Amino acid sequence: MPLLATSTSLSLAEACWHALVLGVVQGLTEFLPISSTAHLKVVPVLLGWGDPGVAFTAVIQLGSIVAVIAYFRRDLAEVSGGIARAFRHGHWRDPSAQLGLAIALGTLPILLGGLAIKVLLPNYETSPLRSLEAIAIVSIGMALLLALAELVGRRRRRLEEVRPRDGLLVGLAQSLALIPGVSRSGSTLTASLFDGWNRSDAARFSFLLGIPAITLAGLVELKSALASGHNGGVIPMLVGIAASTLVSWLAIAWLLRFLQQNSTWVFVVYRLLFGLVILSGFRGLERFTP
Repeated sequence: MPLLATSTSLSLAEACWHALVLGVVQGLTEFLPISSTAHLKVVPVLLGWGDPGVAFTAVIQLGSIVAVIAYFRRDLAEVSGGIARAFRHGHWRDPSAQLGLAIALGTLPILLGGLAIKVLLPNYETSPLRSLEAIAIVSIGMALLLALAELVGRRRRRLEEVRPRDGLLVGLAQSLALIPGVSRSGSTLTASLFDGWNRSDAARFSFLLGIPAITLAGLVELKSALASGHNGGVIPMLVGIAASTLVSWLAIAWLLRFLQQNSTWVFVVYRLLFGLVILSGFRGLERFTP
């Protein structure tokens, strides 16, 4: 699998430029509820670069993981301490221990789903689920679900109240992000709003829950991306990871501040327009993809 999927081999400078742009796209869209996978599929197609492929998409997500771990390092330290105290003293009702259990349980659905895809759908990268039309339809559907969650969610619960069943519920929603266009952040935020969480804490839990899932996906695909040695090899990949790290940090900080005072309606509208524009204006682009 090529590092950047195009019909002709790229020069190192071209490969680095492509990786830089895709790293910025990854950083902007990983933590906003608009689907990084969809944008990493659509943006390079619109630019005439072709689909970068599952491996490259997963690997540059490592930059987002570096950013989210650094940003939430204190939260992660508290969770680790809570789990350690629970094992030593049996204090499993401690909020930090409960959050750790919720993250662990919430990771299982997407882990099992990813393994199932690897085993049962070896040609998933070229499946109809990754087509532009499918991404557009899924984006519109998830926009409607997020809108409904905004309308009916009570927005009273806080992160300190998290329980393992919350992790499992939101984790099931996270597993839907295996379908391009769903958005891991969007599906988990939507599920949390339906479950009565306030917006800012729902986003914080979404970020924390995503750490194991995105890390595992990136590490699984890292080997195949390095082994390809195509279109510049390691250097463009590092450029993409660096770009996604910086932009992801900025996106996390912005979204948390934004959701403290604002609703998610701007993302609902964006997702609707994103899907409708693809369906109405770019349906034939895949026939011209390099």
